[in-house]
Amino acid sequence: MTTALQEARNLIPPDTFAAVAATVRDNNPGVDQHLAERIVREALKFVATCGRFRDHGMAPSRIVDEGWHALVLHTRAYEELCARVGGPVHHFPERPDPSRFDGAVLAFTTSMMRQAGYPADTRWGDPLTGEIVVAANCQHSPPDCQVTCMNKPG
Repeated sequence: MTTALQEARNLIPPDTFAAVAATVRDNNPGVDQHLAERIVREALKFVATCGRFRDHGMAPSRIVDEGWHALVLHTRAYEELCARVGGPVHHFPERPDPSRFDGAVLAFTTSMMRQAGYPADTRWGDPLTGEIVVAANCQHSPPDCQVTCMNKPG
């Protein structure tokens, strides 16, 4: 495991990490433990990056969004995580619409993650491929953002 992956996993206590991964599995019966943990690590990287670069609109892939949803459900741990990474990282959900997928937005987000020291998993996923199927069946794009995003700037 690389240092960046270890650092992302260590953003929350091990028991919380296990609980969040279990939430991903509960919500996605076809997801095995290894994949659930990958999804949670990517969500942690995403949230940490959003906390650090608060003035940039970023969006996760729907696979990473599934991990973000699981993190948000663990409210105390999520609040503590956000406090450690720079402040609240708000989730702005939309009605599902896979047609909003924009690869440029994911490329921007993953480039910001690299800048924050968290290289993104190469399987973040295009929602149209169905490579990894998760319950989060959408791509987010609030119209008032500079970039298709869920973590609104400012």
